[in-house]
Amino acid sequence: MAVSIQSAAIIGLDVFNIEVEADTINSIPQVVIIGLPDTAISEAKERLRLAIKNSGYSFPQTKIVINLAPADLKKEGSSYDLAMAVAILLKEGIIKDFNTKEIAFIGELSLDGSIREVNGILPILCGLAQLGIKKAIIPKGNLEEASFVDEIEALGASNLCEVVQYLNNEIDLKKLKQNIEDYLNKEVQYGIDFCHIKGQVLAKKALEVAAAGAHNVLMSGSPGSGKTMLSKAFMSILPPLSKKEAIELTKIYSIAGLLDKKEPLITNRPFRAPHHSASSVGIIGGTSNPRPGEITLAHRGVLFLDEMVEFPRAVLEVLRQPLEDRVVTISRAAVSVKYPANFILIGAMNPCPCGFLGDNKKQCTCSEHQINRYRAKISGPLLDRIDIQLKVLRLSDEELLGENKGVETSEDIRKRVIKARKIQLERYKNDGILTNSELTGKLIKKYCKIDDSLKQFLKNAINKFDLSARSYDRLLKVARTIADLEGCENINVSHVSQALQLRSFK
Repeated sequence: MAVSIQSAAIIGLDVFNIEVEADTINSIPQVVIIGLPDTAISEAKERLRLAIKNSGYSFPQTKIVINLAPADLKKEGSSYDLAMAVAILLKEGIIKDFNTKEIAFIGELSLDGSIREVNGILPILCGLAQLGIKKAIIPKGNLEEASFVDEIEALGASNLCEVVQYLNNEIDLKKLKQNIEDYLNKEVQYGIDFCHIKGQVLAKKALEVAAAGAHNVLMSGSPGSGKTMLSKAFMSILPPLSKKEAIELTKIYSIAGLLDKKEPLITNRPFRAPHHSASSVGIIGGTSNPRPGEITLAHRGVLFLDEMVEFPRAVLEVLRQPLEDRVVTISRAAVSVKYPANFILIGAMNPCPCGFLGDNKKQCTCSEHQINRYRAKISGPLLDRIDIQLKVLRLSDEELLGENKGVETSEDIRKRVIKARKIQLERYKNDGILTNSELTGKLIKKYCKIDDSLKQFLKNAINKFDLSARSYDRLLKVARTIADLEGCENINVSHVSQALQLRSFK
């Protein structure tokens, strides 16, 4: 009679219950694994044989057939090793009968029987809990990461012997539960503070608005004007991660294999700064088994594109849909995966090829054709999706040489940002969004009410600046954030005029 052991497959962020079935046939001794396994699973035959033998148990001298059900779902990776070994030992009577419907097994086996860590433990356990699994035996090295999941009991095992002894009621396995708040309350040290940056009052105000409403920003300025420094300091004014956001980010980084063993929980908002040689697949994710790309790794944080116009136009254009929908769907012949991509885009660029167009010290040497060709690398539809577009001017001699006294610190600005975010959380608690940048057309009408005086001002602005429907909506979103920073219930002409000032790119 066949035995069945529970395990799990993860595709994107979705978890599927996998039943590892095992049975024997009186035939030439061999191991056959079926159910759409990849190469890593097919190679498990020898790992299983030696891991069981080196753990002190006899390997069956008959034909073993292992089926990974459902058979039409492609399985990848080595995390099924432990479940297959338990199925074989249960079939041979080395492990006593237990409730196989309530316990799942995740882990890769070494040849000596020890259990190696695997990627994606946190999302796997969250998914298994929703599928009704009560317990999961996992590698001991993954136990810290698993300790943040309350809905399922995670037990850590160092080797196959410990698993057998636990299932035979001979020993107890290690458990670990940790309080997420202890991690989230740790003080964060940022490399650059806003008080270290001289001048750039308008740019600092623009970044404060961007942080408060999660708006996208594009800065244009001559080399050395401070664009990169401002972008890196931006992280110091963002609000701390909530518990839900921290778990969401940790799932992504666990799947990608980027989770630090010393820090099992992502507690800081990510700052991703890919080089301009990055490919489209590197930015949005992909390969045959779609993995998270830079926009997903920047989820709830910042994607910084330095020298933005140096990125291939095709790479920049793939950002259009994620900037609008805040998710990315990667479709391949065999699978379609959806990843979250709710990030703040910060771009920095020079105004022209030589970099000195509009500079107050150096003369631009570019022709009009060169300038237009250079700027055309960023398309109109992409620019339309960037809420804040501004020039960053070179510092004057007085600003450069003067003392940086009386300048606000990042902590001062961050307090205002957090206050504005709390206003938005309360306002949108029944609308399924967190920030002003996520407002839909319907919600804009509800929360950005326009009186007659403001309507006339907006009419003039639309005609003067040739605003598209999308630009108009984004203008109102930025105005809504400025109003929140000032503690105003409704937006007015002052808020809209400030929002227009933050679109002074050209």
